[in-house]
Amino acid sequence: MLPVVERLRNRFGVDRACVVADRGMISAATIAALEAQKIDYIPGQAFRSRHVNVPKRRGARERSTKEVRETVLHDDGATVPLTIPRQTGETDLAVKEVKIEGRRYIVCRNEEEARKDADARTKLLAGLQRKLAGGAKSLVANTGYRRFLAAPEGDGFAIDPAKVEADAQFDGIFVLRTSLSMSALAVVLRYRNLLTVEQSFLAAKTLLATRPIFHRTDAAIRGHIFCTFLALVLRKELLDRLAAGGGEMPEWQCIIDDLLDLSAVEVDQDGRRALLRTAPRPSIDPICRALGITLPPVFQEVPTEKASQLAN
Repeated sequence: MLPVVERLRNRFGVDRACVVADRGMISAATIAALEAQKIDYIPGQAFRSRHVNVPKRRGARERSTKEVRETVLHDDGATVPLTIPRQTGETDLAVKEVKIEGRRYIVCRNEEEARKDADARTKLLAGLQRKLAGGAKSLVANTGYRRFLAAPEGDGFAIDPAKVEADAQFDGIFVLRTSLSMSALAVVLRYRNLLTVEQSFLAAKTLLATRPIFHRTDAAIRGHIFCTFLALVLRKELLDRLAAGGGEMPEWQCIIDDLLDLSAVEVDQDGRRALLRTAPRPSIDPICRALGITLPPVFQEVPTEKASQLAN
C-alpha cells in the first residue's frame, strides 16, 4: 500500500491524499506509517462476512476488531440518519461517531442489509438444525456453523441461543476508522466512493469486455491496463457530457448497439458512386450534441476521381 501511495504522490504532485480502502488492505503498521507521513485514511470494516467460512486473521487486525466489537459497537451515542440516493432507490443509514483514546470510529447501520443478514442467519440455522438432527458431528469443523454451536453435557452439539443473539447485533453494521476531521456523514460519503471503483472494474469486464488475459510480458500487461483505463475514462467523459446536456440517459448497451448500427453504404450505379448513410437510432442524436459533431449527409456523391481512388 505505502509504495503505491508514494508513487502517486511523487508522480502527480499530490500534496494531500486520503487512502480509502477495505480493512483487509490496511494493517495497524500501515495506519501508523500513514499517520507518520500525514496521509489521511478511511479503512472500513464490514461484519456481513461472518456467515461465511473464512480463515481467521491474527495480529493487528484481530486486536483492532476486538476493540470494535467489544467497545465501539456498544457505545450508546446518538445516531444521525443519512439517506444516499441510488439508481434503484435509496440507501438509509444510521451513523454515529465514537472516539477511543484519539482513535476516531464511525459506526454505520444499513437497515436493508440488516434484514438480509438476518435472513441469511435464519437459513443457516435452519440448515444447521436439520444436520444436527441427523447427528452430523462434522459440523464442528465448519466455521460458519461452529460459531452458533454449544457442547451441552453428554454427546453431540446444540445451537446456543446466546450466540445467535450476540451475532444478531452485528446485522447491517460496518465501521470506519479515519484521521479526517470532516463530519461523520461526509466521511461515510467519501468511503462509499469505493463503489465507483468496484463499478469501474465491473464495467471494464462486462460493458467494455476487456476480459482478463494471461500476458507473457510486462509491456503487454501495461498495455492492457492502459487500454482498459483509457476506455473507462472515455466512457465516463461521454456519460458526463450526456448528463450535462439533460434529458433521459440512454443505457450503455443501447449506445453500443446504436453506434454499431450506424454505417455508410457505398453504392455504384451508371458510372456514379455515392455514400448512403443509415438512419440514426435514438441515442445517436444526443451523443452527437454532447460531442459537438455532425453526422455526414444521408446522401453524399463521391466525385469520379475520388471514386476511382476508392476502387483501387
